[in-house]
Amino acid sequence: MNAAALYGWLAHGVVIAALVSLLPLGAARRPLAWAALPLALVTGGAALLHGFAGPPSLTLLALAGWRLAGRAPSPLGRRPAWVVIGLAAVFYPLALGLGPFDPYAVGYRPWPLLAAGLPLTALLWWRRRDDWLLILGAGLAAYAGGLFGNLWDALIDPLLVLAALAVIGQRRLRGRPADGEPAAG
Repeated sequence: MNAAALYGWLAHGVVIAALVSLLPLGAARRPLAWAALPLALVTGGAALLHGFAGPPSLTLLALAGWRLAGRAPSPLGRRPAWVVIGLAAVFYPLALGLGPFDPYAVGYRPWPLLAAGLPLTALLWWRRRDDWLLILGAGLAAYAGGLFGNLWDALIDPLLVLAALAVIGQRRLRGRPADGEPAAG
């Protein structure tokens, strides 16, 4: 098993455990979430998810680890979730060939992407979002270390987009308005 496959298998175990930590299990939630990690690895749940979705981005792994560690609040709040959804709404159709430009190809030689990310990094630093700076740095380190062949794969994946959609959907189900919507009266 190579490093990328091992990463995908272990990371999906963490993602599954983080999903279990979201279940309404009362006081047993954290111990059951931690028990789900080795169970997902041994029973094949992590391998199945890895085969279905491919390796998760470092961003998703970091958010799942954040959740599993019991840290609150999650860095994937309302605004970052909208950013992920907006990025995916532009990125995935273009990457699938629905436009004249393929942004995924830029991830193989990412110097322009890294240069474009400098203002984002400065904004995160200015707003003191150390959590997102750490996640971004981990993704860049994973790419530089050869774990990912494309920088985009280290930063975003479809399961992360689903998590962002879940964050926005959860806010709507709880009766909180999403960005720009008036509160229900």
